[in-house]
Amino acid sequence: MILGFCDFSNRSSRTLQVHKTTESFLLHSILSSMIEKTQEKQKAIALRRKGHTYDEILREVPVSKSTLSLWLRDVGLKAEQKQLLTDKKRRSQLKGALTRRNKRRETTSKIYTEAIDNVGTLTSREKFLIGTALYWAEGSKEHLSTIGQGVDFGNTDVNMVKFFVRYLIDVLKVDERDLIFSIYIHENSRKRAAEVVSYWKKQIGTKNFSVQYIYYKKHNPKTIRKNVGESYYGTLRVRVRRSSTLQRKISGWIYGITGATWRIV
Repeated sequence: MILGFCDFSNRSSRTLQVHKTTESFLLHSILSSMIEKTQEKQKAIALRRKGHTYDEILREVPVSKSTLSLWLRDVGLKAEQKQLLTDKKRRSQLKGALTRRNKRRETTSKIYTEAIDNVGTLTSREKFLIGTALYWAEGSKEHLSTIGQGVDFGNTDVNMVKFFVRYLIDVLKVDERDLIFSIYIHENSRKRAAEVVSYWKKQIGTKNFSVQYIYYKKHNPKTIRKNVGESYYGTLRVRVRRSSTLQRKISGWIYGITGATWRIV
């Protein structure tokens, strides 16, 4: 009986020792974790006071953002430290904007390339229809008050004007010597008149290009104009001499397009 009692006491002693060891291990782990967290907090505070952003600190201190925010909420910053953070934020925003802009340019370039392939090479008939449609949109029309209206087309879009000029010469076989060019531009670009004429001459590329008139639009200070600066070259108007008959033909072709396609008229 005594031996049995002794065995029970030994077992109790060993169990108690295991519990004490476990408690000691847990206590040591807790203390180590607390020390480590304290050191991480101190490191985070020191980095913040040097002007580091939250993202930069998180790369050095592996804690959650909510914990970091709690640690740093009472950390005061000097004016130069605040300015440093503001500058970093601004640079980050600019970098992000540049990345998005480059991505947008890449996407746009890809779309343009695919769209150009979709169009392919235009046939003479397609050029005829497109040129007629351009005149429908941007050309002068004959009305009761403008009997005898000739062909008169104008736009600021250089590619549109170039296409229409080639439409007249290559498709409708208009003699380029019968083309009369005029420029409409704001008066505050008067000093650039020679440059503007040279620009349109180079863009249109006809042998007999000559600007007959330059019309200066009066400046209205109440109007907020966007077509300003060195990239502004005004509107180029193209007229064809003795072309009232041709203008009526174009009007007929326009009716042909609308009537034959969707029965609009």
